Amino acid sequence: MKELEYPFDSSYIIKKKRFLKRTLLSEDTKRIQKKIAILGGSTTGDIADITELFLLNYGIEPVFYQSEYGRYWQDGVFDNPELEEFKPDIIFIHTSIRNIIRFPDVTLTREQTEEIFNAQTEHFVTLWESLKEKYGCIIIQNNFEKPYYRLMGNRDSWDYRGRVNFVSRLNMFFYDYASSHEGFYINDLDYVSSCYGLDKWSEPSYWHLYKYAMCVPAIPYFCFNLANIIKSIYGKNKKALVLDLDNTLWGGIVGDDGVDGIEIGMETHEGQVYTEFQKYLKEVKSTGVMLNVCSKNEEENALAGLNHPEGILKPDEFIVIKANWDPKDRNIEQIANELNIGLDALVFLDDNPAEREIVRAQIPAVAVPNMPAPEEYIKNVDRSGFFEITSFSADDLKRNDMYKENAERAKLSSKFTDYGEYLDSLSMQAVIDDFLPIYLPRITQLTNKSNQFNLTTKRFTEGEMEAVFKDNSYIRLYGKLSDKFGDNGIVSVVIGKQEGDTLDIILWLMSCRVLKRDMEYAMLDTLVKKAGERGIKTIKGYYYPTPKNKMVSLLYKDFGFELISEDESGNTLWSMAVEGYKNKNTHISVGGNE
Repeated sequence: MKELEYPFDSSYIIKKKRFLKRTLLSEDTKRIQKKIAILGGSTTGDIADITELFLLNYGIEPVFYQSEYGRYWQDGVFDNPELEEFKPDIIFIHTSIRNIIRFPDVTLTREQTEEIFNAQTEHFVTLWESLKEKYGCIIIQNNFEKPYYRLMGNRDSWDYRGRVNFVSRLNMFFYDYASSHEGFYINDLDYVSSCYGLDKWSEPSYWHLYKYAMCVPAIPYFCFNLANIIKSIYGKNKKALVLDLDNTLWGGIVGDDGVDGIEIGMETHEGQVYTEFQKYLKEVKSTGVMLNVCSKNEEENALAGLNHPEGILKPDEFIVIKANWDPKDRNIEQIANELNIGLDALVFLDDNPAEREIVRAQIPAVAVPNMPAPEEYIKNVDRSGFFEITSFSADDLKRNDMYKENAERAKLSSKFTDYGEYLDSLSMQAVIDDFLPIYLPRITQLTNKSNQFNLTTKRFTEGEMEAVFKDNSYIRLYGKLSDKFGDNGIVSVVIGKQEGDTLDIILWLMSCRVLKRDMEYAMLDTLVKKAGERGIKTIKGYYYPTPKNKMVSLLYKDFGFELISEDESGNTLWSMAVEGYKNKNTHISVGGNE
């Protein structure tokens, strides 16, 4: 919904929130449902209402529990039957500088100040540890905005008695805790309030009259930031940028002005602006976001522009380059097909409003932000939250290389008439075995990524995955695949729960990168072997259809399972006997954990 995309009109969102909610709910969109508990140190009603809008727009339907005003600590630490019955997926602790119990003052010694600091950190750690022990779910905690006055002026930032110094130390403590505890995230209230403007954000009347931790017009900005964390946790991030060239990556039109005439480099003001934007995009790429080109240009001119000696982004920085005179929406669809990702994983950046409007109309799943003056490009893209990072694995860092390697595999496959010979030529090797602790974060991340072919649509929090890891009633398998072009990383996860002599497959997912390369057979062979070792006689598989997993709707049939039942929604149950099973993988060499 355009009204909920950055930059948005916060007053319109507040005024029209009921209308926006009705409109979102009327859309024929399949959303995942999540329970979110808000433990508030201030008024939280509008926080829940506005956050709901952004989450609905991201494909997440939230159900909220809200603590009574100011009872965030009591609700979390003491017995709470209502919250226990709610069984939250996420607990969000909405505190602010108004909830700091005590600040140091200028009369105190360093030791006395340290006691106050330790008491405050213990207050929060007690809350976090209690919530983790009771609910085992994701926790999101606000950090603190800066104080709205400085008693000692600039000295307040570095003197141990200063409020600014005290708040900065608390924030750093929160960051250190987040970096050492899985499933704990910081909602950066400090940054959002700074961007909005601290004086406006902290206008005292909103606290004294309504007990709001911020001014009401700032609430949508706060909620947008919070929603970006949640959508990232549940795999709703974008994964690739599709970039125009002329007046987007450089100033001018390379076909008209020539390579020497385009604006890029440090010699002119305009050139510096585009150079800075290219540097930013290269940093974005380093996080695993894939860069692609869609430009109305002769390919020769496009490549010449990208090879400009002052340019930062060279042709080999991009996965797919489409430089031709075809409609851009058609080229974007081809880029998605070549990357083998959904259109909803793409962000299209183009300075031309007419091209943006065509793409919005023809392929609404693609995110198409408005592009203001070039000086604003970085801020506009960065604050849109397309690529919010909540987990960061080695596979994320290698994503661009992995997709480039896939392109090489595609080129190789075109040389073979026999698909089996092509698979053999890849020299594939797999590691398939029980989960290792070091891989749990990555495995959990995979279950929440929307681009995976997930047969049961089951998603796991880190706490839930840890519980599965410790429970011997489960058969757990992860699969890593490498070939002569490179390492694909962990590409498949299977979890089955044993009930007597039956194994119910509660999770089966594959990465689109390796589908139809026999990895699915290698995983099945290992699963059947593990099941047989436990005396399991029957394996049951479940398929729950989504727009993302239609390609694998008949995977169990391909495996040799028998269809047992199918309901009106297309949910199917399949069954296969362990006895008599014959291995199906013939192209991958499989090993286990070292």
